[in-house]
Amino acid sequence: MNSNWIYSRLATDPELGNMVDVFVQRMPDRIRTIESQATRRNWERLARTAQQLKGAAGSHGFDDITPYAARLERTAEEASQEERIFAAVDELVELCRRVRPGKPQTFWEF
Repeated sequence: MNSNWIYSRLATDPELGNMVDVFVQRMPDRIRTIESQATRRNWERLARTAQQLKGAAGSHGFDDITPYAARLERTAEEASQEERIFAAVDELVELCRRVRPGKPQTFWEF
């Protein structure tokens, strides 16, 4: 078990658990899109992608991602300091790589 994994607060909800799992399964594609847009310096699209991720993460219970996506959205919209944009991309991508489906397991569960 890695205590650095990020789980959705909605993962245990029987009606929403599957949606959370699909969100997590799509995360590698989202990461690739963010990295590609940053590499191409397509700040407008990057801001839009960050905005979409901000909303999707929040609605799927991944509240830890929301402020990082919002930061990337703002810095990409400003498009004035590339180093700030790339730093925001790195922070968000690192966080997104830690999302996991389901709920964290404890040592007491069998």
